[in-house]
Amino acid sequence: MRNGFAGRDFLTLMDFAPHEILHILDTAGELKRKWSRREPHELLRGKTVAVLFEKKSTRTRVSFQAAIAHLGAQSFYLRPDELQTSRGEPIKDTARVIDRYCDALVIRTFGQEIVEEFAHWMKWPVINALTDLTHPCQGLADLLTIREKKGGFKGLKLCYSGDVWNVCHSLMVVSALLGMEMSVAVPAAYKPHPRITEFVEKTALSSGGKVVFTTDLKKAVKSADVVYANTWHSMGGPEESKEQRIRDFAPFQISEETMALADPTAIFMHCLPGYRGEEMTDGVIEGRWSVVFDQAENRMHTEKAVLALVMS
Repeated sequence: MRNGFAGRDFLTLMDFAPHEILHILDTAGELKRKWSRREPHELLRGKTVAVLFEKKSTRTRVSFQAAIAHLGAQSFYLRPDELQTSRGEPIKDTARVIDRYCDALVIRTFGQEIVEEFAHWMKWPVINALTDLTHPCQGLADLLTIREKKGGFKGLKLCYSGDVWNVCHSLMVVSALLGMEMSVAVPAAYKPHPRITEFVEKTALSSGGKVVFTTDLKKAVKSADVVYANTWHSMGGPEESKEQRIRDFAPFQISEETMALADPTAIFMHCLPGYRGEEMTDGVIEGRWSVVFDQAENRMHTEKAVLALVMS
């Protein structure tokens, strides 16, 4: 598994070139095949990984801890309320101590600046398992799923409907990097983070990718190869009330009628947790288009690839 990843942090997909992202996906595919054949792949035997989750999680926590176990490493789950940071210890002190005990840190937290501060003070890799700005691990799982179902990325049309938050940001980034056309169908008041917009506008120029925002869901979904729904009220998201967001986003629900406007071979994706009756109907997530649970499984395989590459 020779690579140029060893020792690198995994904080955002904006830090990686297109060929590096494709290499991660290739590695994930190889490890997925080994897992499906139940072939041992304990590439990190004897290593230790600290796992710090300051936000609730189902898929991210379980997939990471399963991935670490399959790779032969030992994970240590750190409850934030039991750490001394809850009593005011500076991040830089906690980071330097974890760095003396463990070979990597997986962290799911709020501000992007938190993972960046950990990375600044640690010499071993820091892996972003979600911040308010970006969700790079979800982005990789989405890409692996799209490639498995559609064969590639260049020129593919992706329609996204949901909160303009970390998952949307990561999809915007990978669309710009890999030459996909992404239409984001949301109410006019909902905008991406300027840091993401700046990166996407600059990167899409060279890749041939395109990211556009529209208030017209039918236009966005027309002939789409991938239809992606996400919650309207993200965990730790902006201050608008849940009720206000449900009213704002109600016209943007993905229904069976919406899916009929997409390409006949379109797939439906969702990062979960999903709210049936809000961002999509039950008939869509349980319907013939849905690859949602393949997508969820791919979280484990892509995270395993990241761990194996940066910790090797």
